[in-house]
Amino acid sequence: MDFTDVSLTALRVLRAVAEQGTFTAAAASLGYTQSAVSRQIAAIERAAGTELLERRRDGARLTPAGRVVMRRATVVLDEIAATARELSGLPEQTGTVRLGWVPSAGAVLLPRALAALRESDPGLEVVGREGGTPALVRALRAGSLDLALLASAPPFRAPDTESPPLALQTLTERPLLLAVPATHPLARGAYVDVADLRGQRWIAGPSSREDHLMGVWPGLDERPEIAFTARDWLAKLHLVAAGCGLTTLPASLVSAVPPGVRILPVRGGPQEQRRLLLARLPDPPTPAVTRMAAVLRATALEVHTPHPIA
Repeated sequence: MDFTDVSLTALRVLRAVAEQGTFTAAAASLGYTQSAVSRQIAAIERAAGTELLERRRDGARLTPAGRVVMRRATVVLDEIAATARELSGLPEQTGTVRLGWVPSAGAVLLPRALAALRESDPGLEVVGREGGTPALVRALRAGSLDLALLASAPPFRAPDTESPPLALQTLTERPLLLAVPATHPLARGAYVDVADLRGQRWIAGPSSREDHLMGVWPGLDERPEIAFTARDWLAKLHLVAAGCGLTTLPASLVSAVPPGVRILPVRGGPQEQRRLLLARLPDPPTPAVTRMAAVLRATALEVHTPHPIA
């Protein structure tokens, strides 16, 4: 086993495959060919003397040896990035936190948390990105993120089955709501009966292999009519305001609802709950991660205080 000749490129490629879940997706994210990614992985596995990635039908996952290498590689890559920042003359920060979030958390909670952080800890730098829960979990496992805000729906389970388990904290648990055009007949009442949702037109998020269809009320006993698909929550709500259909809404977004939309509870069936989870690897967090987590928890309590439903 000789790691002296392992390149930074190989470490970055290993992290990309672990984060993206497939060689093809990693190649696209790096701007490489798939064969170049395969060569880099083969080289680092030769140096390790063992397989670092488990090739499965649904993608690639780190082996126990791969997790060891990835943990060390993350330290190396972070130090290189810190050196580059220092050489570029950027002001010194009191710490950096790499944060990921699901779209519903990015609409209201995240901007407020970052504003609060600028007041309480202006030297702490936060970088990161939006993504679906499966992609964010992979990024945590790959060491590309320190913290992630994840979404969870019934039946509530851990977001992955890897070992060791992620450290998870439930920030909020609130009922799923329904967004209805203000001119729609359903908007006249104080709530919507689940039976009245049959035959409605829906505005949903695009479905994928990993992310379930979002925007249609769960458990309908019919094939829903999808009038429009949109990934962005604000776009879906404006389509509702334009009378184009109905969509579901996490309670965290009630304060972002535009005019022309009524937000109503649904009755007559199981109450659909949604959880927002704060996730990290089980390793002891850095002081910067601890401070960021505290701000997110405090902001979640503020943002998710029950709002009157219009």
